[in-house]
Amino acid sequence: MSEAGKGVLAMIAACTVWGLSALYYNLLDGLPAIEILAHRTIWSALFFGVVLAFQGRLGQVSRLLRGRRAAITLLAALMISANWFLFIFSVQINHVMQASLGYYIFPLVAVLIGVLAFHERIGRAQAVAVGLAATAVLVLALGLGVTPWISLALAASFGIYGLIKKRLDAGPVVSVTAEVVMLSPLALAYLVGLRLGAWPGGAQPVFGHDLEQTLLLTFSGILTGGPLILFSYAARRVNMATVGLLQYINPTLQFLVATLVFSEPFTRWHMIAFALIWAALAIYSAASLRQDRAARRAAASAAISGMTVT
Repeated sequence: MSEAGKGVLAMIAACTVWGLSALYYNLLDGLPAIEILAHRTIWSALFFGVVLAFQGRLGQVSRLLRGRRAAITLLAALMISANWFLFIFSVQINHVMQASLGYYIFPLVAVLIGVLAFHERIGRAQAVAVGLAATAVLVLALGLGVTPWISLALAASFGIYGLIKKRLDAGPVVSVTAEVVMLSPLALAYLVGLRLGAWPGGAQPVFGHDLEQTLLLTFSGILTGGPLILFSYAARRVNMATVGLLQYINPTLQFLVATLVFSEPFTRWHMIAFALIWAALAIYSAASLRQDRAARRAAASAAISGMTVT
């Protein structure tokens, strides 16, 4: 199998795990989302630490924990932590469909962030796609009488996270390791306080008392780290247009889990909104593919011209 083929399989595997992860977190439904997040942070740090130590790259983490990079890493850590918390919370309150919508509109939010933060120019197709996404959110807000704030917060937090990560000159696994390492002391302090009964209204922690829940909480580190490593592997072998298309596996599976497994209501307003989003993504993806082909043709022409001149 070619390297590109292996990359596609890795990307499909990563997005499948992400798309079905709501089923996993649903098994921890009785625990507060903040407690699950704390365990996810700590076990992710341990998992990533072992992986990087095995690869001989653990020393790369330390440079992100010093000076100006530390402040940027902390901001990124807060954004990804908020994103993780919102997803876990959406599972607990039976709003996985909103989470699905959030990850569907994320690429379009990223386009908007690019315009606002970097003054990037967008084409007509991208502008139409962003407009359709905004219309979809408006349809849900007016039709259901409530703004899909989970969707917007998930998309915005992940978009801002990506924006911050542009300023970190480190690979995805190294940078995420630094992020969870920075947050681990807070997570550990919370869990210790929970164990000691220091938090008002805090329930008795199940970790170490319930074997099934303990194993599920521990495995959350692998569930977090495994797909990211697969994604990193795929991103080095597959062109970005293909990566962008395959990423829609994640919200599509979330949508199917929400409707078919969790039986969340799918009203006519949801139908209109999702139809608008899917149309927006079709337009956006087609434009991205055209740009990718044009860039490759230009690169090929430049290479041929260079060979001719030589």
